[in-house]
Amino acid sequence: MKTAYDIILRPIISEQSMEQSDIKKYAFEVARDANKIEIKKAVEEIFGVKVAKVTTANVRGKERRTGSYPKGFTPGSKKAVVRLTEDSKTIEFFEGMV
Repeated sequence: MKTAYDIILRPIISEQSMEQSDIKKYAFEVARDANKIEIKKAVEEIFGVKVAKVTTANVRGKERRTGSYPKGFTPGSKKAVVRLTEDSKTIEFFEGMV
C-alpha cells in the first residue's frame, strides 16, 4: 500500500507553473505508476484541499553525452497538473514563490 507521500514526489517550480497558481493550478512530479484517482486522493490528503481535475503527462528523459561515444538518457518522470475547485483554499507552499 503506497502512502500519499510515495505518490507525490515533489512540486515542480517553474515560471509557467507559478503563473498558473493564480487560477489554482499546481504542478507536481508523481510516481510513474500512479493514476489520476490516486494523485487526486494524495493531494487532498496532504494539503487539505478539494481537487477538481487532474491531468498527467509522461516526461521523456533527455539525451545526455559524456564525451564522444557513450551517450545515454536522463531518467524519465511523470508530471501531474492539479486544478483545485473554486471554493477550495490555495496551497500555502506555492504562496511565497510568486
